[in-house]
Amino acid sequence: MLRLLDERGLTNHVLVITRWHVRPEDCAVLNSFKNIKLTLLITHSGIDDERIEPVDSTIAATSLRTAFEHAERYRTVLYWRPIVPGLNDSDEHISRALDLAEHAHATVYTGLFYKDQIQQFYLENGLPQPYEDGARRKIFPEELEQRILAAAAARPAGCAPLFRKTSCGVAYGHGVADYNGHYGIRELCDICPLSQVSLCAKAWTPPNTPDVAAMAEALGGKLVTINNRAVVVAGLDEQRRYRLQHHFGYQIHDVDKPHLVHQHGRAGIGWPVPQEAS
Repeated sequence: MLRLLDERGLTNHVLVITRWHVRPEDCAVLNSFKNIKLTLLITHSGIDDERIEPVDSTIAATSLRTAFEHAERYRTVLYWRPIVPGLNDSDEHISRALDLAEHAHATVYTGLFYKDQIQQFYLENGLPQPYEDGARRKIFPEELEQRILAAAAARPAGCAPLFRKTSCGVAYGHGVADYNGHYGIRELCDICPLSQVSLCAKAWTPPNTPDVAAMAEALGGKLVTINNRAVVVAGLDEQRRYRLQHHFGYQIHDVDKPHLVHQHGRAGIGWPVPQEAS
């Protein structure tokens, strides 16, 4: 599939996510593509409980090192996820993950998408519940994030920069502006390298209202408003919102599912009540 995309001359970002074996011969194939902006995201959790994570995390760790060592035309991202209190958030777990970050062009971290199905799995298998309630968005408590950022800041130079959003890490790896327009959600940028913030700032422009309105209507929804953080729409599912977002390079939010300040894309569990929403 990657070959077919590349042979068409497409220069799109293409993200490949895996936690399985990546060998030098695989890297040779990945390096052979000349057009697509390819990123290999190696998912690594470090969770030791086989009932939750049946795939040994050392496989992903080895794959990350191999992929990074052989990377020429593609980029490698440490996909550090999910980070769950009581499972893989000890100082030792965090230290091991930050060690791995030295073998990546960028590191993206996030919490657990504790949906009803996952919560039911935990209950049926007698696993300790990491949270009392499920949530529509990933759960990542503020205290946990602060511990990770403090641990990263205390390390010597060499650790790959940390990013809260996948597209931010991918864009940094390729030296381009974030294609999801996260620069509008300015609090996301406080951990990004200044060079990347500058790059994103130059590319970030609020879209023209008639253009957004027309495209939202063509996709079956409607424009509600455009503010300095995002375009707010109604009646569009996630995939159609992404269509708008990638076209305009600006955040597109559902009016019925607002992103709260400092909790963009995260559930409110483990966070103080925010003062405002976008």
